[in-house]
Amino acid sequence: MSGQRLPDFVIIGAMKAATSTLHRQLSAQPGIFMTEPKEPNFFSDAEQWSQGMGWYRNLFAAAPEQALCGEASTHYTKLPDYPDALPRLRAAIPSARLIYIMRHPIDRLISHYRHGWLEHSIDGPIDEAIDQHPELVDYGCYAMQITPWLDAFGREHILPVFMERMIAGPQDELERICRFLGYDGRPDWQEDIAPQNMSSERLRDSAWRDRFVYNPFLTRLRRTLVPLAVRSRIKRLWQMTEVPVIGASRFARITANFDEDLAKLGEMLGTRLDCANFQAMVRERPLDWA
Repeated sequence: MSGQRLPDFVIIGAMKAATSTLHRQLSAQPGIFMTEPKEPNFFSDAEQWSQGMGWYRNLFAAAPEQALCGEASTHYTKLPDYPDALPRLRAAIPSARLIYIMRHPIDRLISHYRHGWLEHSIDGPIDEAIDQHPELVDYGCYAMQITPWLDAFGREHILPVFMERMIAGPQDELERICRFLGYDGRPDWQEDIAPQNMSSERLRDSAWRDRFVYNPFLTRLRRTLVPLAVRSRIKRLWQMTEVPVIGASRFARITANFDEDLAKLGEMLGTRLDCANFQAMVRERPLDWA
């Protein structure tokens, strides 16, 4: 019934692990409906939650009757910052299928830092940011984040996915994901859909710059009078084109932290995982809960 739908599945994280790309790929498949906006954050954020279940159900009102419905909100696996997400979602959609995407935790941390720098939620060098923003590490401690969901929903309801394997074999991974969702037919990975949220291509938020850049008269004047090379140099002032480098002591500290968490994740997946072998192990074969 229109206005009464709830999602059949939810992509619950992790942040900066290709959730936006998977959202777009699933949206492109016939018979799958994904919400816009991509991240409703309904069960996690107080402002969205206060709008009530009617608001949330309305996100799926346009879905065809037989379509699988889904949404993707990475706030759902951001402990300890959003502790209400799990119990709220569990109470509302107890039979939901959940997808949790992971990537090398240090790569995720660096991408998260760049994202925060672009949005002005994080400033300063990356070493200082690691000390000042514990979420940079916390959100990449995958065993810590996913264990409560496994306890609440059961392992058969949660699919572990790795960004590195999805990049290496996108069609195979999309088929595996769609089998888990109960999708009828064979999905088709769309090569023409570009990866989403590439931090190296984005400009840092700036209200005064945007007023200047998007003014039609000033745009024509700028393109007429300012050489392209000069405009490109100015544009780079608002970009983080170089991958930030973590200092040796902090790198050793966070690696030890991630290795401890990855050892637990590896036990849950029936393999051995640490920062050194992570990429090779997750690309080698699909991993599922042991």
